[in-house]
Amino acid sequence: MTDVISIKSLLLRHADVRIAAGRIAEIAPALPRRLGEETIDCRGGALLPGLADRHLHLHALAAHQHSIRCGPPAVRDPAGLRAALAAAIPDEHGWIRGTGYHETVAGDLDAAALDRIHPHRPVRIQHRSGALWILNTAAASALVGGDHPGIERHADGTPTGRLWRADDWLCTRLPRTRPPGLADIGHELARLGITAVTDATPDLAPGSLAAITADMETGALPQRVHLLGAPLGASLDGSSPCRPTVGPYKIVLADSGLSTFDDLTERIRAAHADGRAVAVHAVTREALVLLLVALWEAGSRPGDRIEHAAIVPRELIGDIAALGLRVVPQPGFLADRGDDYARDVSVDDQPDLYRCRSLTDAGIPLALSSDAPYGPLAPWIVIAAAVHRTTPLGGVLTPEETLTPAAALDAYLGPLENPGGPPRRVRSGEPADLVLLHAGRATALVACHVALAR
Repeated sequence: MTDVISIKSLLLRHADVRIAAGRIAEIAPALPRRLGEETIDCRGGALLPGLADRHLHLHALAAHQHSIRCGPPAVRDPAGLRAALAAAIPDEHGWIRGTGYHETVAGDLDAAALDRIHPHRPVRIQHRSGALWILNTAAASALVGGDHPGIERHADGTPTGRLWRADDWLCTRLPRTRPPGLADIGHELARLGITAVTDATPDLAPGSLAAITADMETGALPQRVHLLGAPLGASLDGSSPCRPTVGPYKIVLADSGLSTFDDLTERIRAAHADGRAVAVHAVTREALVLLLVALWEAGSRPGDRIEHAAIVPRELIGDIAALGLRVVPQPGFLADRGDDYARDVSVDDQPDLYRCRSLTDAGIPLALSSDAPYGPLAPWIVIAAAVHRTTPLGGVLTPEETLTPAAALDAYLGPLENPGGPPRRVRSGEPADLVLLHAGRATALVACHVALAR
């Protein structure tokens, strides 16, 4: 972008906006064009602050681009999975990486079942939840030894080929590769209007942290980046927008094995003692209860947040508000797999799925996010899901939890470091990370269509 640029734009009113040195310099009904200025005619399109996705996984998103789709809608049965793997082009080490698997395709896959589908080349397939990897025998045999609590085993102690929450362990035993480049991801995020992201990957390896920083410094990843997975004690120079900043400390309450109360309480205390809030992955009712009890014991800190909050019983909303917590949910999952929820989630839990309005009504700060690549990345899909709560087949889940279009958009506009805080506005002196829509704000919000940033 040039140092000086004039934009004829529609904010909440028709106005001209002048940008200089990366900041909004002037806003007025009409600004005279200066010599050498570039002028962009917005043609009635709305000019908004850049959107912020408060929960995604950058390197997983990049790897997803080069992975085989192993679940709906691309693959729906064993024959489809067999065909997809047979047609797959392996990486430089001969491995096939699949993503998006769900049990509706071919049941609870393990090594033996995957061998019957594709035994010839090493294959690893990630469950769509992101919590589970399934390896065939060729892949498992190629791994260097070692143990991990997430290795699922048969009754006789032999591995099943299923690895729960063992991403770091698995990566250290795969053929050595560099983290994937993020240039394509940076371009796609910008196309969707996202100018800032929170990477929610827990326990980031030093190589991953260095790779994200390098891609920001070169401009391959132009977005501002906030990290939940930076280790305790990490000190990153976040004074430059070309370097990541440290956010709350990510703690995962895994569905496959909850932490003990004492362990969780101590981890929360350790993060708080390090000067950081916590961002706790809590999907199930049990995980949320454990987290809230632990926070009552350890004490909460401003900035503490709940990631996902997929199930929030109404009787716990008061505790969340009293503890001063923020919630970062992904209602886009309703648009992506809402029919599965209607079929598989118990009737008692369905009213508690991905609450939105009841949380904001209780004064709880709410920031929408994608959880990409596990959920849909496009913020306009997530916004539409929060407004309509419509499933792929047209059903509606808990319509009483819908947000107004304006509230859903605002849930993407809070400051990156203050999710759920007051939405940013286009004002003089603010950073010029802006999004230009193809339509006016009212039209875009009423239709909740995919309004791509120019």
